[in-house]
Amino acid sequence: MYNNLAVISLGGSIIAPEKVDYAFLKELNSALKTYLKEDKSRKIILVCGGGAPARLYQNAMREINPDVDNEELDWLGIRATHINGQLLKAMFNEFCTDNLITDPTGHINFQGQVLVAAGWKPGFSTDNDAVILAERFEGRLIINLSNIAKVYTDDPKKNPDAKPLDAISWDDYRTMVGEQWTPGKNSPFDPIASKRAAKMHMEVVCADGRNIENTMNILYGRKYEGTLIS
Repeated sequence: MYNNLAVISLGGSIIAPEKVDYAFLKELNSALKTYLKEDKSRKIILVCGGGAPARLYQNAMREINPDVDNEELDWLGIRATHINGQLLKAMFNEFCTDNLITDPTGHINFQGQVLVAAGWKPGFSTDNDAVILAERFEGRLIINLSNIAKVYTDDPKKNPDAKPLDAISWDDYRTMVGEQWTPGKNSPFDPIASKRAAKMHMEVVCADGRNIENTMNILYGRKYEGTLIS
């Protein structure tokens, strides 16, 4: 539907790693607005993760009730994404005519240049919402921005021999991350989203979202640092 569409899954780990990183958000805001103003046909879908607020409330719930079920934990994380999403919606208000999207399958006008979305329902992360929106508006590439620069062969915090990857197939990536989603799961791109993206033959670039110059290189089709999953 939109040939000039960029779908960005913006991890909560860079929106609010401990508290809201307003210095980063100001820089991102400026860079993306410049990108949009250069060409009025450009559109961006921003899908926001939960970050520190999600972890804070999920961990509190686990302390209060160690037997809490995953659905309740997911709902806490989803509400955290709504806070972050509303902040991003306000940031791009002049470009965004839709309210914050919390159901990627519902009615969406998308008349402006920016659409901001957040968590929908339990069972997966906002990565999956990004895939649904990319599918709906015919985006073929999702830019997955978090606090890691590349996908590794293993968790580098636990395995010093883990190697960064420039590219990986969906089959190999899905073997690494498995099939199951648990609230707060820390994987570069969540397993449920991965299954859907692979089926749709989408490409995902995982990159360090804090490096805004690199993000812009991806958007402009230039050389970038990151991992391409395809």
